[in-house]
Amino acid sequence: MAGEKQFTTVNGSEAPALPSYTSRTMKSPSRFVRGPQCMQVEPLLPQQQSEKLVNMDAFLQSQEFTDESVRRLSDAVKIPSMSFDDMGKIGEDKRWDIFYDFAAYLNKTFPLAHEKLQVELINTHGLIFIWEGSDTSLKPTLLMAHQDVVPAPESTLDAWTHPPFDGFYDGKYIWGRGSSDCKNQLVGIMEAVELLLAAEFTPARTVVMSFGFDEEISGREGAGHLAPFLLERYGKDSFAAIVDEGAGIATVWGVKMASPGVAEKGYTDITITVRMPGGHSSIPSDHTSIGVLSELITLIEAHPYPTKLNKGNPYLGQLTCGAEHAPAFPKKLKKLLKHEKRGARTCKSKKHKKDALAIEAAKAGLGIQYLMQTSQAVDVINGGVKVNALPERASAIVNHRINIGEHPSDAQAKVAMLAKSVAKKYNLTLHAYGGEKEVPMSIRLSISATTLEPAPITPTEVDPVSAYAVLSATTRALYGKDLIVSPGIMTGNTDTRYYWDLSKHIFRFAPGWDGESEGLGNIHTVDEKISAKSHVAGAKWFSLFIRNMDQAALP
Repeated sequence: MAGEKQFTTVNGSEAPALPSYTSRTMKSPSRFVRGPQCMQVEPLLPQQQSEKLVNMDAFLQSQEFTDESVRRLSDAVKIPSMSFDDMGKIGEDKRWDIFYDFAAYLNKTFPLAHEKLQVELINTHGLIFIWEGSDTSLKPTLLMAHQDVVPAPESTLDAWTHPPFDGFYDGKYIWGRGSSDCKNQLVGIMEAVELLLAAEFTPARTVVMSFGFDEEISGREGAGHLAPFLLERYGKDSFAAIVDEGAGIATVWGVKMASPGVAEKGYTDITITVRMPGGHSSIPSDHTSIGVLSELITLIEAHPYPTKLNKGNPYLGQLTCGAEHAPAFPKKLKKLLKHEKRGARTCKSKKHKKDALAIEAAKAGLGIQYLMQTSQAVDVINGGVKVNALPERASAIVNHRINIGEHPSDAQAKVAMLAKSVAKKYNLTLHAYGGEKEVPMSIRLSISATTLEPAPITPTEVDPVSAYAVLSATTRALYGKDLIVSPGIMTGNTDTRYYWDLSKHIFRFAPGWDGESEGLGNIHTVDEKISAKSHVAGAKWFSLFIRNMDQAALP
């Protein structure tokens, strides 16, 4: 039956197949499966348009496509397109030049996209592909990924099972830096578009691809220029949907669950600088600048932020979906959730009390806890230049990811309050966020240029038809009706931070899944990898999503 989960054999094991076509179009609310709170949509498949598209979908199931797709991703991983925190100007710092190689790889590997689509180079290495649709009244679909990867330090190379830039394939996994963050997504998007072009598919809705090149170092040179270009060309709120890298699919509470990120936490870095007298270390004062800084750091870590499910946090929606659909959903959580639904969170008397639901949910681990809590991490520290000289200056950077419903200013105020107590104790002056120069006998607080409020939350209503409904229906078409789609939240930030003005419908989603993998494939650490099945499934998903968006009853 169309829409039911089907499988094909890939490398001797099961992988999601593209179900047979139907002629349904996502227009009628009658296609929704209603639950008390967690509404699911029926799987959606594109209308059959041509024999070539049917043949294309058959090719997507083949071993030949898997072999080719693995080779394409492997070759992409072999290009060490690393971005570093201390990158200089483009054109001056030669480390940027590796992105010429990556652009050349894309040009060679995806010739139809480069021949038939409009290609724009933005700030030298940013890439935009525009596939013009036949109906200019429809808002375009925007697909995103980034070309850069985090460095693989030489000190860690001996810990890798396979070298980080060999693109080694062992018959199940493609290994290497960028294999799952996120060259797989970029290659999957390009594969889907290349195949659709070869099948002579002509979209009604314009499709735009936007690929930054410095996402791992905040995206200022890449997405920071790409988004303004698109804003100038198309205008504010001009895209029907944006899909970028993000959360994926996993087995949660005994049920398969896709959790596309419909929100991101905020961000701020606070730099603490302590200035105190120097001198010979044989005649030290009771406390050096390093000692005072250490005391303040200890105080900060002793005062973590509360775990709270503030209003609008999408994780409440995920809990709701789990309670309704997951057989192993914890009974205590379900009881607390029922209490939540009775309106306890809106009661003013509860405002300053501990959030029992959030605290109980956080017991699942830090990955869940920080979906509902502002995080603080002391990641960089500097101080001292010589073993027999007292340090006149010591500094540390405290990274914060801001909980939904809270603000960077909350974190800044808290650090200032704690710093004030330390400054008073040691007779130091406190200069908090005012931009003053460093002075002796002082504690100075400053914030980074990259300070973000939590992202606007993407609407997740499915009735009437929404972009979220199309994404959900596409995912369930690929993986089966026993997969549940729920709202998700990102603890980190993606390049979408620059795209907020382009659409209200932003999804941070990694759609490829092999039915087994949990987590994000060792991203940002040794042995990053992705299974061939996951990568191929991602290409299938983008092929379906482009066509489903094309026929959906959206603006």
